[in-house]
Parts: sequence; C-alpha cells; structure tokens
Amino acid sequence: MKILSIQSAVAFGHVGNSAAVFPLQRIGVEVLPVYTVNFSNHTGYGAWRGPLIAPSDVAEVIKGIEERGVFGEIDAVLSGYQGSDGIGDVILDAVARVKAANPAAVYACDPVMGNAKSGCFVAPEIPILLRDRVVPAADIVTPNQFELGYLTDTEPDTLEKTLASADQLRATGPDTVLVTSVERPDSPADTIEMLAVDRAGAWIVRTPLIPMKANGSGDVTAALFTAHYRSTGDAADALARTASSVFDLLTNTYENGSRELLLVESQESYAHPRMQFTVEQVR
Repeated sequence: MKILSIQSAVAFGHVGNSAAVFPLQRIGVEVLPVYTVNFSNHTGYGAWRGPLIAPSDVAEVIKGIEERGVFGEIDAVLSGYQGSDGIGDVILDAVARVKAANPAAVYACDPVMGNAKSGCFVAPEIPILLRDRVVPAADIVTPNQFELGYLTDTEPDTLEKTLASADQLRATGPDTVLVTSVERPDSPADTIEMLAVDRAGAWIVRTPLIPMKANGSGDVTAALFTAHYRSTGDAADALARTASSVFDLLTNTYENGSRELLLVESQESYAHPRMQFTVEQVR
C-alpha cells in the first residue's frame, strides 16, 4: 500500500507527518510525505521556529512526485491540519490527479479545527473551507466529536445524536466517518469512545480515558484507521486495531511522564496490536 500524506512536520516531537509516517511504515505502508510546514516543534509550546511552506512550493513537490509516474500506485491521499485555504486547494487538486491516475484511490481527511476543551484553534476561514469544499471531496473523514458538531451544525452529545450527525456528514460526500473523542452522559466515568460509520453499519469502541493532552494522537489515529480500513474494507476491524494501538501509545507516553508521544518506543503496538477492546455494533 502507498499513501500520499500531505501534512505538517516538526523536528522535535510528533505531530502531523512526524506522527503519522512512522506508525504507517511500521505496519508495512509505503508513505510519500509532503510537508506543509517545517517547524522546530508544534505550536502548543507557544514558541517555534521554521517556515510555513508556500502552497505553490507544496504543489511543486506533489508535481515532482507525479512526474515520477507513481500516482497510479497511490492507494490513499491523507491530509490533516490545513493552515490556509491555499493548501486546501493544493490538496484537492492532488486528490483529483491521483484519482484520475488510480480511480480506486481514496481521500482521507482529518478535518482539524479544534476540540471541546480548547474550542477552534485554526484561522476563521479554515472551518468553512473544510465544511464546504474539502470534506465533501473526501471518502473517509475522521473528526472528533466537537468537529463533527461544527461540520453538521448539530450537538452530537448522545450516541443517537452522534450517529445522526455522522449520517448527515456522510450525506455530504464521505462514505466513511470515524468520530474520535466521543463522550456521552450514559458512558461509564473515565472512559472515552470512538465510533466508525460506513454503508455497512456503525461500530463503537470504549477505552479508559488517559488524563493527558497528547498532541499528535489524532494524527496517528487518522493514519492508522485509514490504512487498516483501506486494506480490509472492514470498519469494525480497523476500529479495533486503531483503538488498541493508540491506547497503548498513550498509556506508554503517560506512564513515562512524557509531554511528547513516545512514538518510536511504542512501535510494537502498531505492528502487533493487542486487540484488547471489544467493538460493539450499534446499527
């Protein structure tokens, strides 16, 4: 499998492509990483160095890959945080060109906008771009519960409402929706869930809630789910594998007191997930 991953990169720590690439490689995926920024570290530290990469330069890198004749071999295009509407245009153009070369290719979009605790942390034009242009072009989308609510103008605070919101989002274009960071009033305390919905049904998995802020964990989640789902077409299996891997990654990081994901140290959790959580079909 080959994935063209168009995301940010950092030298220190693990977010964007610096979070997604290694886990994908560890499960046997060939990744073609294209960077949209090249920062010293993620912006959560409040200070960072390095350049935003101009959309025209990102497009040039993608054009160079196309000129090597590999677009027909790409199985999926993956995108995450989009810093400007110009990058959005480049990604959508790349998706169209890849699909022209390989009609079986899919586009997986992680519509990064914010979360329930922090609210939106992207430029004001980005949520509108994602809702109106990018998400409708995607085959797989991986919003958290907060982002799902924005994209559908709903309040998905119960399982039934979250399912309805996922269906509403699927009606705009994507075939498959993975909802992360699902919280609902009837769940046991100190747990968190993920919900996968596609044309075959809907499945949910519950894990213990690890009390830490883990920058990059969403990028790992989107990457692993995309690869597993693209490989098998089985949403329940992809959900189980992703939940197992990410939980063990976060547990290892938390128990070692690390602010940054222990991505390399946790590599066995991607290559050989323990499959320790039960996936329940809810529709």
